[in-house]
Amino acid sequence: MQSSTTSSSSEVVYGERNSVAGSDESRVMSEKVQIMASSIYKEFELMIRKFGEESVKELMPLVVNVLESLDLSYLEKEEHLVDLEMLKEDNEQLMNQHEREKQLRKSQDQKCLEIEDSLMEQVRDLENKIESLESITRMLELKAKNA
Repeated sequence: MQSSTTSSSSEVVYGERNSVAGSDESRVMSEKVQIMASSIYKEFELMIRKFGEESVKELMPLVVNVLESLDLSYLEKEEHLVDLEMLKEDNEQLMNQHEREKQLRKSQDQKCLEIEDSLMEQVRDLENKIESLESITRMLELKAKNA
């Protein structure tokens, strides 16, 4: 927090000192905070006219700090809302991908079951053929023995 007195008057100006070289000080405060700051400024002007500058000397830096913090909170809230929207979109895409993969898996499982059933039927058919061929072989062996 910086306090300076202008040379042309005894007016005290409050503001945050630029602590990081090259940081962007040109960012505009949110509209809500600007409206609040304007209302508070008018009230401070009335208090200064009625009670003098000393009446707000201690309070002014605190109010400026609160308004700056409030504006920063609004900015962070907007950033969080953007992040939230992006996360919702990511979540929706992931849910869609999950659903597609689940359907694909279900389809593949169904195909595997069908193939397994088909193979089991082929095994039964082949076992029946083997049994039939063994029976024919025994019968032919008996005929050959009798002949």
